[in-house]
Amino acid sequence: MMAANLHFSQIEELMFELSMWRCNDELRVRAEELHRASRKAEKHYIEFWKQVPPTEPYRVILGYVRDKLYYTRERSRHLLTSGSSDIPADSTFTDVEQFLEPLELCYRSLCDCGDKTVADGSLLDFLRQVSTFGLSLVKLDIRQESDRHTDALDAITAHLGIGSYRSWPEEKRQEWLLSELRGRRPLFGGDLPMTEEVADVLGTFRVLAELPPDCFGAYIISMATAPSDVLAVELLQRECHVGHPLRVVPLFEKLADLEAAPAAVARLFSIDWYMDRIGGKQEVMIGYSDSGKDAGRLSAAWQLYKAQEELVKVAKQYGVKLTMFHGRGGTVGRGGGPTHLAILSQPPETVNGSLRVTVQGEVIEHSFGEEHLCFRTLQRFTAATLEHGMHPPVSPKPEWRALMDEMAVVATEEYRAMVFKEPRFVEYFRSATPETEYGRMNIGSRPSKRKPSGGIETLRAIPWIFAWTQTRFHLPVWLGFGAAFKHIMQKDIRNVQALREMYNEWPFFRVTLDLLEMVFAKGDPGIAALYDELLVADELKPLGEQLRSNFEDTKKLLVQVAGHRDVLEDDPYLKQRLRLRDPYITTLNVCQAYTLKRIRDPSFQVTAQPPLSKEFADENQPASLVKLNAASEYAPGLEDTLILTMKGIAAGMQNTG
Repeated sequence: MMAANLHFSQIEELMFELSMWRCNDELRVRAEELHRASRKAEKHYIEFWKQVPPTEPYRVILGYVRDKLYYTRERSRHLLTSGSSDIPADSTFTDVEQFLEPLELCYRSLCDCGDKTVADGSLLDFLRQVSTFGLSLVKLDIRQESDRHTDALDAITAHLGIGSYRSWPEEKRQEWLLSELRGRRPLFGGDLPMTEEVADVLGTFRVLAELPPDCFGAYIISMATAPSDVLAVELLQRECHVGHPLRVVPLFEKLADLEAAPAAVARLFSIDWYMDRIGGKQEVMIGYSDSGKDAGRLSAAWQLYKAQEELVKVAKQYGVKLTMFHGRGGTVGRGGGPTHLAILSQPPETVNGSLRVTVQGEVIEHSFGEEHLCFRTLQRFTAATLEHGMHPPVSPKPEWRALMDEMAVVATEEYRAMVFKEPRFVEYFRSATPETEYGRMNIGSRPSKRKPSGGIETLRAIPWIFAWTQTRFHLPVWLGFGAAFKHIMQKDIRNVQALREMYNEWPFFRVTLDLLEMVFAKGDPGIAALYDELLVADELKPLGEQLRSNFEDTKKLLVQVAGHRDVLEDDPYLKQRLRLRDPYITTLNVCQAYTLKRIRDPSFQVTAQPPLSKEFADENQPASLVKLNAASEYAPGLEDTLILTMKGIAAGMQNTG
């Protein structure tokens, strides 16, 4: 409805403009046909409501487009308000091709008659607008976890009596999926016994079959691990009668999945059925968030780099155009950071003039919230993409690669030893950060966990990083770096020189360390210590102290490698901005820490300070500025205060919020 309405206002302007009579034969014939078929007068238009004469052929054609848009809008409105409409579907536009065709006809005709300058004005702008935004304004990607597809196919194979799909090895899964894809027989009818989860997955596919194909972009499989994950979605699309199947994009996230990704994609490309299906184009999504949560920032960044290099080689070998889809978050721990630098630090030949990037909720406002910001952001993306193609970044020297491989192993080991193997860590994390409260509040786009029970591995990457950012400790970003630097320097003192060379000459390494430096500038172990003091049980406090001393050690080593005297030495502008912001964020942190204490310990008493000025001293004046959230499960005002401090700290931290 919105799309039809926006296009509708443009059509009226075009009708004013294109009053000429010269046209080519193709357009004249069409205009005469439409003129004969059109109604006499349409009272619901303000302008051109009388029948347009055939001597103005462009207006006849555009009048027909306007009628269709009017009915598209009205039918959508009726369906939204009452669920049914008297306007038949064939009076409306159902896909964007029908909409573009008459406009392209007008464009061709103007060019044939020597009016190219007119054609290249508002009409071309409108054509571009329609082909960009279509009838749905924005294409929705569909996203589902690979395990959920496995459950659906398991239900189908069990119903058919051929075994349990879930327990089959990868080879057998591929064989069965391909034999079904090459065959024609339907797999299941309405009698398939389904759990709620399976019904949800199949219901999604059925909705895809009902709606126009230009409403949808890609079907993304999160936590993809093997070729069968992709083939499973292809089969489910066919079984649920999706007329125009969506392109299927595997999303490789965990460290092991990233390592195995090139082989999985190569296996897909070696299947003739699959190559016919994709028509020489493939999109692969790589996940920064979960890889960082799984192995720490250093190892994740390096594995993402290597996986992209290998994927590009595989695509070249099979003659497929590969588009990398970067699942970057807004935070540094999830691959965030300045756009320009991030694109320029990608491996050579991986951008190739096309690139896809997710932009997270907390960053959308910041990058696209106003028209001038939006243009600046798009210019940055375009400039960086072009620059990457014209001046490809240097490939790392073999000795740099060897150092990175060695550092990544040490970093992953230290990270996992703390996050997954330290028995007290989960308890410490939950008490030292607002993670538990954040999960209860309805302020995220998804549930905070993939499964209700379980430790860090089931927690989504967003709350994992968000919680550490709130306490200004940023643990997931830096944990592991210190051990890696220390190991390399102790092994051979000359490695310090090698690391400096990498920092100065290799964009990928430089960006990784610069972002880390920025996070250290924004971090503050003193504030993390305040949260510990108030919220953490005595027996867990030594763990917090150990982590804070690790923070300080890592910071010293980082500054040494970068050859700086202090963090952010190269960026005085940002340093000054952070200095100005600091007192505001610190106040919010103190407020948040005490609010959490009151939420968790209702008997905790805060002694009120005397008011600062007379205005606040009058106790009889009711405070009418704020309405407290009555539905909260906490004491009045506490949840509101907590949400405000969360928003404030996130805004102050910016790309780590």
